[in-house]
Amino acid sequence: MPTIRSESLTEFTVRIFEAVGVPVEDAKVVAEGLVGANLRGHDSHGVMRVPQYVSFVQDGTYKPGVALQIESEGPALIVADGRWGFGQVQAHRLLDHLIPKAQELGIAAGAAKDCGHIGRLGEYAERAAALDLVLLATVNNNGAGQRVSPPGGLEPRLGTNPLCAAVPTEDGPVVLDFGTSVAAEGKVRVYHINKQPVPEGWLLDHQGKPTTDPSVLYTEPSGSILPMGGTQAYKGFGLALVFDMLAAGFSGGRACHEGAPPARGNNLLFILLDPARFAGRETMLKESTCVSRFVRNTPTAEGVDTITLPGDPERKVMETRSREGIPLSDGHWSKLVELAEALGVAVPSLPSEA
Repeated sequence: MPTIRSESLTEFTVRIFEAVGVPVEDAKVVAEGLVGANLRGHDSHGVMRVPQYVSFVQDGTYKPGVALQIESEGPALIVADGRWGFGQVQAHRLLDHLIPKAQELGIAAGAAKDCGHIGRLGEYAERAAALDLVLLATVNNNGAGQRVSPPGGLEPRLGTNPLCAAVPTEDGPVVLDFGTSVAAEGKVRVYHINKQPVPEGWLLDHQGKPTTDPSVLYTEPSGSILPMGGTQAYKGFGLALVFDMLAAGFSGGRACHEGAPPARGNNLLFILLDPARFAGRETMLKESTCVSRFVRNTPTAEGVDTITLPGDPERKVMETRSREGIPLSDGHWSKLVELAEALGVAVPSLPSEA
């Protein structure tokens, strides 16, 4: 399994995007977001997406360099059109507008339709938390990417619509970021690319039978990813359903519908809160730190070393990968190398090759 330093992988990714006409500043934002996901162990939202993004640029689906178009604006809200620009770029631009509004009024909400895939939602929540702000966020796939069947259903109808929230504490932010399905589609894609079975309990085939074969998502008739919740999957299904409605309804994009095109990006809804305008930033930090430490100090069952809070696994993986490099599967690395060579981009030497 190849291992590469994050700095080298970021530079390599920037050069690939530049080779297909992406402005360098946009290329840096996207590359840093993708490699940042790899650094935190979310390889499904990392550089495995590069070939997909490049193909979208080459076929005209993504429009590099377009501005975020403000459709309407008020003291505490923004509604925008991403115009199929790169999702990471447009999402950060939306935050650029929302942060000063939230700091002035205590709350700001923004929605944007027709953005490219915006990557890991935790990226934006962490940016807010670094300013002692709280971000609540969700996205949908603009009607496409139907991967999740309702409980008892035989055909997928909904996306894996995620929920993200980050709350600052004195010990670092608690970052909640998860899809409303058992697994994100990107995680299934990782297994599919590497020709490996997924864990049991993730997938159903087109007949509604459990399977560990990831290819059922990429053949017709399609299988589906189970909603989160196990025997109470209606909870994950219910969240996905409501988030689909909100992301589409507030942004002006589309929710899931019959005849939707293939997935290409997101509609997004961001709600930003400034504790300073509520009970006070110090109160927020005091209480969030108190409860997080109280929960961490829970007596543990046999075989359990520590209590893990949302965001802990990512910080642990980031510490290791920042020090030792980012491991990429042979399948992912070979696709990046193949793409780079086709574009005339030099491939960096790996540590073992240097």
